[in-house]
Amino acid sequence: MWYVMQVFTGEEERMMRRVSERIEQPLLDECFLPRYEERKRFKGQWHTLRKILFPGYVFISTEDIYGVISELLKVEGFKRVLGDKDCMVPLTEAETAFLMRFGGEDHVTEMSIGIIENDKVKIMSGPLMGMEGCITKIDRHRRTAKIKVEMFGMLTDATVGLEVVQKI
Repeated sequence: MWYVMQVFTGEEERMMRRVSERIEQPLLDECFLPRYEERKRFKGQWHTLRKILFPGYVFISTEDIYGVISELLKVEGFKRVLGDKDCMVPLTEAETAFLMRFGGEDHVTEMSIGIIENDKVKIMSGPLMGMEGCITKIDRHRRTAKIKVEMFGMLTDATVGLEVVQKI
């Protein structure tokens, strides 16, 4: 099952490394950060960058969350695992399916490619295909799209890469 650990924004990489070094299998299956690809131009060339999809959160895959939490309490910078007061709540099947559909096994959401036709976006390829209704804003200059998704038990904003190749 996948759980979500809240961390200080900007500390995600460090916490992921600390958790992965401190807790091993079979207690911890995987500790990861979902990312998205973004294209930027600098030094006269286009570069593909990978950025954190949900800043402030680290994802944990485990079947024994309470064993993991007992180890996490020893990790410097640990805040909390999302859940109710006495119960840690895993991601729902829909949330896990969304992350797997978007990021796959390596948890990286690739760039989507689309066109704008009569002020409506149409995604031609990539993980946003078929999810045009989730897009709330497109930044053609930065080649990104803001989307609203159900995550952590609420509607959450996320940024993903979107290359708009044509406007008709």
